Amino acid sequence: MARLQFFENLKNIGVAVTYDDVRLKSGHSKVEPASVILESKFSRNIPLKIPIVSAAMDTVTEHKLAIGMAKLGGLGIIHKNLSAEEQAKEVAKVKFHLHGLIDKPICVYEDETIENIQKRIDEKGWKFHSFPVINRSGKLAGILTKNDFDFCDDDSQEAKDVMTEQVLTKEPDTPLEDAYDFMKKNKKKILPLVNDDLEVVGLYVFSDLARIIKGKSSMHNVDKKGRLLVGAAIGVGVPNILRAEMLIKKQVDVLVIDTAHGDSKAVLDTLMQIKKRFKIDVVAGNISEPDSALRLVEAGADGIKVGQGAGSICTTRIIAGIGCPQVSAIYNCASGIGVPVCADGGLRNSGDIPIAIGAGAHSVMMGGMLSGTEESPGEMIFLEGRQWKRYRGMGSLGAMRAHKESRARYRVTSKKMVPEGVEGMVPYKGRLADVIFQYLGGLRSGMGYVGAANIEELREKADFHRITHAGFVESHPHDIHITEASNYTPRE
Repeated sequence: MARLQFFENLKNIGVAVTYDDVRLKSGHSKVEPASVILESKFSRNIPLKIPIVSAAMDTVTEHKLAIGMAKLGGLGIIHKNLSAEEQAKEVAKVKFHLHGLIDKPICVYEDETIENIQKRIDEKGWKFHSFPVINRSGKLAGILTKNDFDFCDDDSQEAKDVMTEQVLTKEPDTPLEDAYDFMKKNKKKILPLVNDDLEVVGLYVFSDLARIIKGKSSMHNVDKKGRLLVGAAIGVGVPNILRAEMLIKKQVDVLVIDTAHGDSKAVLDTLMQIKKRFKIDVVAGNISEPDSALRLVEAGADGIKVGQGAGSICTTRIIAGIGCPQVSAIYNCASGIGVPVCADGGLRNSGDIPIAIGAGAHSVMMGGMLSGTEESPGEMIFLEGRQWKRYRGMGSLGAMRAHKESRARYRVTSKKMVPEGVEGMVPYKGRLADVIFQYLGGLRSGMGYVGAANIEELREKADFHRITHAGFVESHPHDIHITEASNYTPRE
């Protein structure tokens, strides 16, 4: 592997490097940037169509940005500065944004009156009037639709008196596309899925399928039921085991044990308990040393998050005096552990993405580079003729004061807090899709220069130059007053 000698030589002289210290070597290439394949993994069983994951920060990832990330092929991790109930609702908003299969449809009994059913609709605030009708043995008896409600003159009638008895059904494992074609051909608005015992185990609604099929992109990162993938952050200890259980009930796809120091007894214990109790991928972090990575994998981690103190709003290295420069940390932690590695923090420009992957990462996690987008949480601020959005670290004083989960992340138990992050504002960046397009363009270009046709080839072929300060200055625009730089963040 090309990068092996480079990093081993650095280790021998006790030097660790970060993004500004290195550049990828270019080589003979038959690869066109437009043709590269960007698919990767966040964890053992969680795929990515683009190797970008949004950070679990309260100024970065809630349901709007997570939906946008999954639609673009990436993944959003819902932050934990919410109550367990609120976080679960955020997850549900992502999972049911594309209403593919409704796996727990609401049914009504055949002997219920129309009046009682309508009362329940009003009380629950449901916006639909179509229901599978079952008998008291739980078997499908018919279908109620809005037409049945509209043409019913006597609300005291029972569902069986007004329902449609002849119901077209399909098998439980019917794919979304097959259901859509079947419903369109037979002009049916709802399609129950029933098992051999005539029990309703799922439901398709034509209006939902039509919206998905017509708006569906091959880039959407979805599960087997056609729903967007989403992750959620949790902390450590018993309360977070209960939080995990609540998130899993809402169909979260991956859990991220999100702490400032992932190689701790509390993290390892929580990881092992979750893996013992639930069948779900768990990514653990953050770490920056190889022994830490091995311990987490041995405890059951399905993915590792690497980065301590590298983030643009993180002061851990300055306040606590710890941490490893990010590119060396990625290489050290990714070597031979057998699970995907996510590089979290330190990214400033799109060219840092191929460097992170070349060092051994399978994906990168972005906070600051996705903050300030239209989909990120927070109100727009107008200041000095520009649009801004707030951005803060999860170890900032404001986050710690507002949320106990932020305090727990940094193991703060006293009312007197020692922040390991800052608060500020970032310029408004516009639509997430436009921002990601630029980042992927830089990644594609880097892969083309290296001659890597896919992410795994980039990890295998990447080799590095260590550059001097003069080389760093030369790498950036110089001897010019920049008037426009849509995809470039200058160094201050």
